[in-house]
Amino acid sequence: MMSRMEKLLPRVGLVLVLGLTVSGCAASSGKRGVARVKAVRTVRAPEHLLWYQQPARDWEKQALPVGNGRLGAMVFGQPAEERIQLNEDTLWSGGPRDCNNPEALAHLDEVRQLLFAGKPGEAFRLAKRYLMGKPMTLRPYQTLGDLRLTFPGHENFTDYRRELDLETGLMRIRYRVGGVEYTREIFASHPDQVLVIRLTSSAPDGLTFFATLTRPERVELSVADGNVLIMDGNLDGGEGLDFRAALRVVNEGGRVFAPGRRLEVRGARSATLLLGAATSFGGRDAATDARRSVDLAAAKSYDALKAAHVRDYQALYGRVRLDLGGPASYLPTDQRLQRVREGWPDPGLEALLFQYGRYLLISSSRPGDLPANLQGLWADGLKPPWNSDYHLNINLQMNYWPAEVANLSECAEPLFMLIESLREPGRRTARIHYGAGGWVAHHITDVWGFTVPGDGPQWGLWPMGAAWLCQHLWEHYAFTQDREFLRRRAWPVMREAAEFFFDYLVESPQGYLVTGPSISPENRYRLPDGTEGVLCMGPTMDIEILHDLFTNCLEAAAVLGIEDDFTRRVRETMKRLPPLRIGKHGQIMEWQEDYDEPEPGHRHISHLFALHPGRQISRHRTPELAQAARRTIERRLAHGGGHTGWSRAWIINFWARLGDGEQAHHHLVELLKRSIAPNLFDLHPPFQIDGNFGATAGIAEMLLQSHEGALELLPALPKAWAEGSVRGLRARGGFEVDIAWREGRLRSAEIRSLAGRPLRLRLPGEVRIRRDGPGGRVVRLREVEPGVVEVPTRRGERLWIEPAS
Repeated sequence: MMSRMEKLLPRVGLVLVLGLTVSGCAASSGKRGVARVKAVRTVRAPEHLLWYQQPARDWEKQALPVGNGRLGAMVFGQPAEERIQLNEDTLWSGGPRDCNNPEALAHLDEVRQLLFAGKPGEAFRLAKRYLMGKPMTLRPYQTLGDLRLTFPGHENFTDYRRELDLETGLMRIRYRVGGVEYTREIFASHPDQVLVIRLTSSAPDGLTFFATLTRPERVELSVADGNVLIMDGNLDGGEGLDFRAALRVVNEGGRVFAPGRRLEVRGARSATLLLGAATSFGGRDAATDARRSVDLAAAKSYDALKAAHVRDYQALYGRVRLDLGGPASYLPTDQRLQRVREGWPDPGLEALLFQYGRYLLISSSRPGDLPANLQGLWADGLKPPWNSDYHLNINLQMNYWPAEVANLSECAEPLFMLIESLREPGRRTARIHYGAGGWVAHHITDVWGFTVPGDGPQWGLWPMGAAWLCQHLWEHYAFTQDREFLRRRAWPVMREAAEFFFDYLVESPQGYLVTGPSISPENRYRLPDGTEGVLCMGPTMDIEILHDLFTNCLEAAAVLGIEDDFTRRVRETMKRLPPLRIGKHGQIMEWQEDYDEPEPGHRHISHLFALHPGRQISRHRTPELAQAARRTIERRLAHGGGHTGWSRAWIINFWARLGDGEQAHHHLVELLKRSIAPNLFDLHPPFQIDGNFGATAGIAEMLLQSHEGALELLPALPKAWAEGSVRGLRARGGFEVDIAWREGRLRSAEIRSLAGRPLRLRLPGEVRIRRDGPGGRVVRLREVEPGVVEVPTRRGERLWIEPAS
């Protein structure tokens, strides 16, 4: 357990160790012993460092990730037999195909009528037979393979340390064999598009190793120019993508050999390995692209490659700083996590988890590359869990919850490109399956434009994927105030997604317009006669997503000065949507009827979309619905809910939106205890990266909210974070925010106006607002609604906020 001394240690790198010599007689008589004070210099783990005292053995829980958005690697750090598992983000099995089912439309109305008649079993059987895609399954994202490094004689090592520095995006491994120190420094360079591995020895000729590339399926290995190992392959038995990986060795001292299918370096002082990879995705030349990248990188020094990488990476990562207070920790990351599981507080580890989510997003989602999938960029094997695909019923969206607020707006660009790529296939699916205009996507997709209902009705007959994705387009505008993005890219996609529902919605027996056949994602309900159902008409989540899409469309139209038949039809349709209702348990009803459910602790809490990430439920404006949302969460948790990592992360965001910092923090700690691996990967289980991103978003949501048209500082600050600061968070309206607090209360804040929009601020008590810093002119506050003031701003202006007393 953590000692009292460690809990009280200050955040400095010098520790006083007190050695007490006390005789039993002196102790029993109450006399003081003699204290010997010894100053010991220690190494404190800063809150941007993951570090360990042993190599990794397990891919999912111990290996550490590096990535540049396109190339990824999981590094084990084994001294003698190193494994570096590799990914290239376009290496997907399969290819473009038409999975639309021409039989679907003819049976659509029959399924709807069965559901209205209370016959979910018959409806399910008919839907399974006729309404699903053909085929209805995806092909997987796959590993590129492994880089294997063998270091003869390194089986017995000492002084081992393995670390991932989030500040620089560098991974380092250090150990000793005999009297020689060996180091490895590894990073994935975005500027140079290669994986870089630097190997050094403290002895002039102490570095000897062998390198090869492997993959579970057959590949061809060859050597070029005596120092370049090439791995060529093709997916799906020659029917899929071509790919190539090229490994080039640049040695300093010693010699390079190429016997057979490996490279050997003998007697060197250091060596730099450069690995490039490419596929034929999008018509690219895999062989040329992979080789070109390593040859261009080899023309630069290692120091130049490293400097370019750090400069590029820090331009994104360095925008946000977070300090949640608490004592410094001098323990390895896995030991810190274990102590949290034993009940010890560690705000620093919580801050580290926040920044780790930002690191993972930078590393797995860069402009020009593909979006982060279920495992981000990193997937092992040929059949990773859930194909490592894009799930659209929360998982892909959760991946991008932190992008705007955590000041990584550029990292959302791959998501926007994916959305655009789905429009054309989504139009075909809308027409063939539903006889509708607009575009639609269901619960899963891939890089090949899969938009049909997939996997089975109980998962895939849910036509809300496109509508939910459109929220991210609007959010990008809301945070950046980029009107050109809104006009050219967001508005056409959002409008077309909304148009689908004009044709798709049907009138219920109660006179409402509802979706269906659909599901409340992956959940079931029970009819009064005990019959269980999955398919339904008008599940609450669908209606909430529609409300969100329509609201965002109307707000976008107002910004763009559009008022036409489309906007009028949106307003008319919104009036006919079912209202949110409160059920017999005091909860938000999940379906149009107040059904009980066979699994009341279900991992999805889909009917609270309106609380988060939507904004229809508000503790300020709809307190009765907010209370029902609270009851919904409590009921789920009482029956074992939140048992998956991503679900627990969503719960953090729910409690933050409800302004309950204690509950939000409790579930952050529970996430660390139950669902975070020693390498800080989130576990469903197995590994799903969405829980990492959801946790980062949740921590930001506890510190800053702006979804209701006004900035709110420290809306859900827990007692555990009594003192701290954050710099660089973004808020809707085009603002960047720094906040400092002490004893649980606002100490100061600086808000920078990036777009020159009026600032609306929900007052955190009695405050003064000054222009241009702490010594500036005090602003007269104008209240625009209870507790909310508005302050005009100019682009680039800084507003300083401080307590009035």
